[in-house]
Amino acid sequence: MIMNILLTTALLAAPPEAETLSSPSSVEAQRADIVKKGLTFLRDKGQDADGAISPRVGSGVTSLAITAGLRNGLKLNDPLVTRGLKYLESKIQTDGGIYASDRLRNYETCVAIMALAEANRVAGDGRYDTALKNAERFVRGLQIGAGDGIDKADPHFGGVGYSGKERPDLSNTAFLIEALHAVDTPSNDVALQRALLFVSRCQNLEGEGNDTQFADKVNDGGFYYVIPTEKVDPSTSERYTPNGGLRSYGSMTYAGFKSLVYSGLTKDDPRAKAALKWISQHYSVSKNPGQGRAGLFYYYNTLGSALEASGLDVITTPDGEQTWRTDLVQQLAKSQRPDGSWVNENRQWFENDPRLCTAFALLSLAHAKGESK
Repeated sequence: MIMNILLTTALLAAPPEAETLSSPSSVEAQRADIVKKGLTFLRDKGQDADGAISPRVGSGVTSLAITAGLRNGLKLNDPLVTRGLKYLESKIQTDGGIYASDRLRNYETCVAIMALAEANRVAGDGRYDTALKNAERFVRGLQIGAGDGIDKADPHFGGVGYSGKERPDLSNTAFLIEALHAVDTPSNDVALQRALLFVSRCQNLEGEGNDTQFADKVNDGGFYYVIPTEKVDPSTSERYTPNGGLRSYGSMTYAGFKSLVYSGLTKDDPRAKAALKWISQHYSVSKNPGQGRAGLFYYYNTLGSALEASGLDVITTPDGEQTWRTDLVQQLAKSQRPDGSWVNENRQWFENDPRLCTAFALLSLAHAKGESK
């Protein structure tokens, strides 16, 4: 059981877009209906004969889709799952990683771990135990600070990038944390605690683990994607503030917040409180706060996974109580296309691919099912 680190009195400012709350049964019926349509799209139109889904961007989308299918109730003998698992099995490498692209080794292996762990849970027979053990060892070895002589003073310590020990980022580090969580790694594990230091350095929060030059420049409790090591020129990118700080945004804040939960922080930790304050001021299901519609479906998944993990069902706002599950289900019901897919008109991060967006949407809808665990 993940400790509920959320204050039930936290003020999460819901926008006017939030619709009138529906009964739990009607929301669940709506959720189940759009999930069925989304899974049908992936099964009938999104998957290649060899089981791959969007292989042009690697094996990651296949893993996301399998995990989404299993978490939404598909059985192992469903063609979407059977074909997808066979494809993933073909991507198991001699080094233990599970990837199609060498430059995406960490990301692809981490999401494959989630898929195979979910398949193990459904099967109940440990069929992927060996593959999971080897994949876990592989991603642990990619983390900066693991056997490479880099110590805690380095701002990149504990992080990981797309392929490993190059420039680390919060997204890949959060995937590493979630993959380790999927195989029941305790929160005091050394790899998780190393990752927690990197995550803390990606938070705009002075004096609470962030000892970089950026800690106090924004100081709003949100999270950012990377820790620059070069001098920042605010005129070169919108992600910088005029004083040389790094802007917080929604998907990274939820990814960071979820990582805090999986790393064992309690509701009283200042980092958790600060993240909640940021969330309270930027809650939305129509945009990725700070990014507009860029990365919107990735955002939906991070929002759903973070809030489910932290145990919050009802959000108390200045305007009354809001149920994030209802908001998310109704928003995705409105944006689903007639063929059952979702797509983002903003093509950044490949979200013009309906297969990727549909996998993310279905993952977020799995988090929106029922009550928190």
